[in-house]
Amino acid sequence: MNILSLIGRDTPLISDLPQRNSEINEIVSQSRFLVLGGAGSIGQAVVKEIFKRNPIKLHVVDISENNLVELVRDLRSSFGYIEGDFKTFALDIGSLEFDGYFRNEASFDYVLNLSALKHVRSEKDPYTLMRMIEVNIINTIKTIKLSIESGVKKYFCVSTDKAANPANMMGASKRIMEMFLYRRSLDINISTARFANVAFSDGSLLYGFQQRLLKNQPIAAPNDIRRYFVTPQESGEICLLSSLFGDNGDIYFPILDENINMIKFSDIAKKFLQLNGYEPIECNSEVDARLKVKELKGQKKWPCYFSNSDTTGEKEYEEFFLKDEDVDFTRFESLGIVKNNSHAHSKSLEHFLNDISELKLASGWSKEVIVKLFQNLLPNFTHYEKGKNLDGKM
Repeated sequence: MNILSLIGRDTPLISDLPQRNSEINEIVSQSRFLVLGGAGSIGQAVVKEIFKRNPIKLHVVDISENNLVELVRDLRSSFGYIEGDFKTFALDIGSLEFDGYFRNEASFDYVLNLSALKHVRSEKDPYTLMRMIEVNIINTIKTIKLSIESGVKKYFCVSTDKAANPANMMGASKRIMEMFLYRRSLDINISTARFANVAFSDGSLLYGFQQRLLKNQPIAAPNDIRRYFVTPQESGEICLLSSLFGDNGDIYFPILDENINMIKFSDIAKKFLQLNGYEPIECNSEVDARLKVKELKGQKKWPCYFSNSDTTGEKEYEEFFLKDEDVDFTRFESLGIVKNNSHAHSKSLEHFLNDISELKLASGWSKEVIVKLFQNLLPNFTHYEKGKNLDGKM
């Protein structure tokens, strides 16, 4: 399937890449990389961009053993082998085993952290929410500290468009993560990237569309939510460009046209079905859609159920920066850069970490308490609890 056609574009996003490719190749071929969360969708895309340029060293850490196995198979089948030191490690970044690995193997020029709990639905219960804080914030702080101690020259950590004016706890966690990045940028060069939905990334709605067809199940999507999309390869390119060329504190983001590139999920669902040879048929309910799969499939038609979004944390539109952020549109044709000068008071950040630690030690906490802690750091963060999450929908 032509992903660009599906997401409403004719050409790849990163028009600046060809003119910088020789410089990128030279930097990568002379450097040592550690990619954390490297077997996720964005992580794999980044690893491929590095691997094919023959680095001196490339280590990949991910908690998913199965995804690491597939990553290696993919690399070997696509690119073969490199002369440099390439290894993968099935490790939890928060574990003592990871600490031991890092302190014994830590001879890296670049550390790229792509690990994240990325789903809005992660705030559905207080325990998954705390795990999201651990992965998105605490582990980031930990790996920055390890990088500083081992003399890493550049640290990159992926953020999200949802960190700009966050409407949910996932976006707010990434915004707080950015605040910690800026704080530690006094001690190590750091850059990041906010970007759109990665088409067909693990767990994404488009990935879900693929699964529904494979499993002979109806497709469901909101009809009032619009999103920007980038391809997996573009996500890897954005991260690599920010890692190699980002100034200290830079946030890279794709320049996309709201009137052309922001697409309703229901519209992209219809286009997805058409590209797969099916006529989308809108149904009146989830039950109606489930009952019609067998009947319609034989007619090269597919049942869909589109509805208004009514779950906690959904934002009707996307934005990559705020009005009060300093943005540079001159350095790249296809990427903007937030030159962030937002520095939270160190005491506020320390209070946040102490409060989270106390909650974990008490072995009991509520979502409401965590929301309040987030709002202490982000006074403009308004969280609307609707009493329903995405697990409550098809």
